[in-house]
Amino acid sequence: MSSSDPQAPLSNKSVALGVCGGIAAYKAVEVLRGLQRTGCTVRVAMTKRACEFVQPLTFRALSRSHVIVDDYAPDNPDPIAHITFSQTVDLLVVAPATANIIAKFANGVADDFLSSTYLACTAPVLIAPAMNTTMWEHPATQRNLRQLRADGVYFVEPDAGEMACGTIGPGRLSEPERIVRAALDILAGSDRPKDLAGERFLITVGATREEIDPVRFISNRSSGKMGFALAEAAAKRGAAVTVVAGVTTVDPPVGVRVVKALSADEMLKAVASEAGKASVFIGAAAIADYRPAQRSEQKIKKTNESITLTLERTPDVLSQVAASRANGMLVVGFAAETENVLDNAKEKLRSKKLDAIVANDVSRADSGFDTATNKIAIITDNDSVELPVMTKGEAADRILDAIVKIRHSR
Repeated sequence: MSSSDPQAPLSNKSVALGVCGGIAAYKAVEVLRGLQRTGCTVRVAMTKRACEFVQPLTFRALSRSHVIVDDYAPDNPDPIAHITFSQTVDLLVVAPATANIIAKFANGVADDFLSSTYLACTAPVLIAPAMNTTMWEHPATQRNLRQLRADGVYFVEPDAGEMACGTIGPGRLSEPERIVRAALDILAGSDRPKDLAGERFLITVGATREEIDPVRFISNRSSGKMGFALAEAAAKRGAAVTVVAGVTTVDPPVGVRVVKALSADEMLKAVASEAGKASVFIGAAAIADYRPAQRSEQKIKKTNESITLTLERTPDVLSQVAASRANGMLVVGFAAETENVLDNAKEKLRSKKLDAIVANDVSRADSGFDTATNKIAIITDNDSVELPVMTKGEAADRILDAIVKIRHSR
């Protein structure tokens, strides 16, 4: 079974579940049950405010274990619970996580059981935030999130939708099934060799949109699946990963930082801002090659039988990164082709001065856009390996293997 299968057996894994105060606290029950169904042993810690939404007795009955709210409480069987609770588990999951607990974690505040547990924790930490949209978007919250990501904390990004307060926007707790899948991915990857530790990946993902007018645009069918598979695999192998994402049809993986960029110009700007911190760049995004030379400020009315669009080239992000690289950065491109796949990819490798290129025939039913599988060839200056059809996750690991080989050869 894959690690992302919610039913994958993990009977030898122990998870600590932290529950914070908020209307979404009731969903933590579903997270607990989902983890138990995989065979995980789960213990629960709650903040005092969480107890106002869900009683500790609920979690005690389901986990068959004492629920810790205050380690100084007379009924607490363990006088140093924040140490033993946090250092005997394989993963700490906090769901829902409020803006308050995120701020405490980011700034090293330990004034209750859960924040003390976080500071004492030696296991990976997964946080699923839930809060009002304005609180989520506040610069202080975003600053705290950046700090925790830099500290190696994993996140399940909140969903966008209507809140209990009536606000519409991002901040709603992600679905329990997704939180469980993210936890299982982290647990399954805990034994994976960290051969990319110390590398800082910058990966472009998805499609761009080049506007014709306020309602129409030029784009392509890229889903972002391959790019996100690379980001997820690199993070599991120890790399720090930043993704510059255009339009995608799949959710980003846990443990990667995401920067949004809608157009080719926005993607170039985002990449230029991030490239100086990267040691490996992978251009997996399907950036539009052309855009309208002039964008209409108003919607073009359907009054003529036909119209003519004049197109101009968009900036070549991959070439610019390769030309301006420094400090031993490796640059890897993608070549999505429909004919003469290997020859066209090799020419792109040479002309753009890349370290490697990944070629795939997007006209194939099993290797095109938005498929679960891929058939790729990995090409370098002195080597070319054609691989059979495999999942995009498997293809991602083969690409990363090639990057490790290149790095070692240097």
